[in-house]
Amino acid sequence: MAADTFIDARGFYALLVRRDRLHDQAAAFVAQAVHGLDRFVTTDYVLDESATLLRARGYGRLVRPLFGSPSASNAIRVEWTTPERFNQTQDFFLRHSDKAWSFTGCLSFVLMQGDRLQSALTSDKHFEQAGFRVLLKR
Repeated sequence: MAADTFIDARGFYALLVRRDRLHDQAAAFVAQAVHGLDRFVTTDYVLDESATLLRARGYGRLVRPLFGSPSASNAIRVEWTTPERFNQTQDFFLRHSDKAWSFTGCLSFVLMQGDRLQSALTSDKHFEQAGFRVLLKR
């Protein structure tokens, strides 16, 4: 049975940067998931964060492949931030002011809860704190 997995900025980074210590783990997971007809979900904010991270760490040449990956594959769905989802995220962010979660992270959590996604291709401990399964282990 196919399932959806959320891809966070850390997951995109690991997939695109071959020198990253989590690259092999991320690539193996994606290969296995695609073989099992799993699909992936991300947000426009995660793509923004991923592009910024790649450029800031000297991998600006990988931004074009990052932006091309969702349109080149039926296995990745981008969820766009609507005013309604922004407001839901704002409320979630404010309710969890005791956490060091970013607004982009909170948007991811709101989407994952709404779509009943349980796993994220990331190593970000904040996803575990929010109750999701992290697929990349350091």
